[in-house]
Amino acid sequence: MHRTLRFALLLTTVSSIPFVCAQAQGDTTRIKSVEVQAYFSKQPLLGLTSSASAISGEQVERQQTTTLLPALNTVAGLRMEERSPGSYRLALRGSMIRSPFGVRNVKIYMDEFPLTDAGGNTYLNLIDPLGVASIHILKGPDGSLYGANSGGVVRLQPKGFDVQENQIQLNVTAGAYGLFQEQLSIQHKASERYNFSFDQAFVRSDGYRENSSLNKKAFQTAHQWRYSPQAELRVFALYSDLGYRTPGGLTAAQMAENPRQARPAAGATPGAREQQAGIYNKTFYGGVAHQWQLSDKLTHHVSVFGSTTDFENAFMTNYEVRDERNLGMRTFVSYVGRDQGSVQWEMQLGFEGQKGWNKINNYDNNKGVQGAEQAKDKLDNNQYSFFYRAMAKFYNRWTVEGSLGLNKASIAYEQLFPTVANGTGDIEFDAIWMPRLASSFLLTNNLALRASISKGYSTPTIAEVRSSDKQVNTALDAETGTNYETGIRWESRNRRFMADLAFYSYQMDNGIIRQLDANGADFYVNAGKMDQKGIEASVNVHILKPQTHGWMRDLTYQGAVARQFYKFERYELAGKDYSGNKVTAVPDWTVANTLSASFAQGIFIHLLHNHVSSMPLNDANTVEAKKYDLLQAKAGVTLPLQGKLGIQLFVGADNLLNEKYSLGNDINAFGNRFFNPSPTRNFYGGVKLML
Repeated sequence: MHRTLRFALLLTTVSSIPFVCAQAQGDTTRIKSVEVQAYFSKQPLLGLTSSASAISGEQVERQQTTTLLPALNTVAGLRMEERSPGSYRLALRGSMIRSPFGVRNVKIYMDEFPLTDAGGNTYLNLIDPLGVASIHILKGPDGSLYGANSGGVVRLQPKGFDVQENQIQLNVTAGAYGLFQEQLSIQHKASERYNFSFDQAFVRSDGYRENSSLNKKAFQTAHQWRYSPQAELRVFALYSDLGYRTPGGLTAAQMAENPRQARPAAGATPGAREQQAGIYNKTFYGGVAHQWQLSDKLTHHVSVFGSTTDFENAFMTNYEVRDERNLGMRTFVSYVGRDQGSVQWEMQLGFEGQKGWNKINNYDNNKGVQGAEQAKDKLDNNQYSFFYRAMAKFYNRWTVEGSLGLNKASIAYEQLFPTVANGTGDIEFDAIWMPRLASSFLLTNNLALRASISKGYSTPTIAEVRSSDKQVNTALDAETGTNYETGIRWESRNRRFMADLAFYSYQMDNGIIRQLDANGADFYVNAGKMDQKGIEASVNVHILKPQTHGWMRDLTYQGAVARQFYKFERYELAGKDYSGNKVTAVPDWTVANTLSASFAQGIFIHLLHNHVSSMPLNDANTVEAKKYDLLQAKAGVTLPLQGKLGIQLFVGADNLLNEKYSLGNDINAFGNRFFNPSPTRNFYGGVKLML
């Protein structure tokens, strides 16, 4: 029965991309083609050579705006988890096996500025959703153009660039478990040459569980100045002050007894509440980009960016303090040519490099207060890539592109306390060539086939080389692999229906896996070889064509399915052989269904359903998380007040089915503390002012 249902879902949910409904300027009824910011320019999705997705700012706001999680989880092959408020992790065509929290093996950009730092980590939880204008996702490894990654690339477009009209938006939300959120967004088009945005947000929550409170303040601004017809300057800055408590994992028995409790004491180890376990992150990130049109065919782009992070982690057994500094540059030259209209071609040549300085100190944790020093280390790292891409399009039907990147990374470490033999050294990762070859062919004006082969590469992050066990792991190797992919896209002539289907096979060597020692501290090992195969599908339908009259104005459906066949092909550790087991923390099935309706008088309803099948939580596959179905809803009304001033009243619900589930589990957990229970049915409401 279940297999029949899943197969039916797969057949009726054909695609790999959520749909973006965009209207022509001044026309709210014509459906435009979907475009994705990919490979240095916006491109129509239909003929794109890669599996890709685009999420609009409107889609981000269709559910609760405290997090990007609901919007990102509508994308087939992409999964975001939340262990507690503020503690997020993300996997793109991979598992959470490397991620106790945060993001691994996925490269994330804010416009042309890499948010992924020199150490390979991305603090995605610093971003406020309301400051994001759109999200563009490229699936599969793409180290040829974007440096080290083995899962894909996510590009966030901030508000403030390419502003078309002045907008002010104030959003206030309150909900269950002490939730309060305030967001202010200002976009201003000062002139034809200059526009900017300012976004400010505050959110706090007591959390569903003990010791899971959240407090976050974020400020973001973006500026665009076209100071001549051939040149423009872009500036982006972000400051975020984030603090959240971490309740810790529970055993199955503890979760059944009281899912709202924090991790209790175990033997001589105090509990999470007693230790005031939590994470505190103050980060400033900034970047300046310049683009110069040297001629009608030649363009030069350069961006300089940097960040500073003060990070504290009050853990069960120690109190970690990290001082992180990063500086980098990305630059490329783009040449676009045309041969009598029958052949279009372009090429880019560029460089991206980052330098990181990291100081990591560990102290005793005396109930949330730093105690005696345990360890003190310094790690400096470099990561850079040179890249080249060439693309040719013949008769607007056949696209062929190839790209090649040379990637190199290294880490210099110094163990300052306690002093040990060989406490200073260098970890060098061999330079590696990263090719990609891809093609797309339009069989008709509405049907396209595509295929690609690409190399994946992901070096260990600083947090993996020097993890919470306070050891510098010089034995870790980079993940490498080759991805083979094919797909088909189709859209109807009026674009009311769009479908996409993708098949991929990624053979990964030296996959990095998180393990825990007897004290609960994590460390990482390479897992031999992983066989990662998958099918991704989605369908996007305008059930009702957008219209300006009638009681119902718009009705859209979006569905996405991912079927993942992931297994350890060769993996032995500590005398145990896990070869042939399912890869840890990867569900066989994920399904997302979205239904959005708008009515007369400004009334709207958005429904989101997510299904996640059961998944193993340890390498031996002896413990698993149960499947769950999460249903979310948001409804409201938008009313005009005076002139351009409008007000929106809305209410929302999370976990309407009242599932007992864990949205983010601990992997290979010591003491069988795998589970982080998520909230039961809960509600929120708010008001949004628009000018």
